[in-house]
Amino acid sequence: MRADTVKAFGGDGWRWLNPPPEWSADDLGVRLVAGAGTDFWRGTHYGYERDDGHVLGRPLRGDFRMTATFRADYRERYDQAGLMVRIDQRNWIKAGVELDGQLLLSTVVTRDVSDWSVLPLPDAADTPVTLELERTGDTVMVRYRTGARPATLVRLAYLPPGEEVFAGPMCAAPDGSGFEARFTALRFAQA
Repeated sequence: MRADTVKAFGGDGWRWLNPPPEWSADDLGVRLVAGAGTDFWRGTHYGYERDDGHVLGRPLRGDFRMTATFRADYRERYDQAGLMVRIDQRNWIKAGVELDGQLLLSTVVTRDVSDWSVLPLPDAADTPVTLELERTGDTVMVRYRTGARPATLVRLAYLPPGEEVFAGPMCAAPDGSGFEARFTALRFAQA
């Protein structure tokens, strides 16, 4: 195992993109504290480019399904935790739970500029959220579920096919001073 890799979720080879100020990892999951003023965003509406949120990921090629269950202590506007699939700073998808007056299921798709879609998620404060990102060819499907409910498709997005991605749990605190997130039960299935 390389010195800069992390053992987490029962496996080796995880790496940080922008390590958070505080984190711990074991076979059961990852606990991390998002750094203040961190985000992933490119251009649209806000006019800034930020690429300093935290991702604990691993490289993947081809088709796959990535699923994680997580909770977070969201405190301030835009605090966010979830999953990211990333080719580079201009091509990525992040999906998760975000605080903006209420808890929202949030998906940002970036192909040089970012777009943002949200869905109210009132029960996320009381129960963990399970998020699934499935890549098939040039498509990433975003699904979520809370509790025992069946998974719901919320987004089907384009991501350039054939490119290796860096994928895994992410979090950021764009306007806030930081918050804690806990990821468990992360699984990958390669097609």
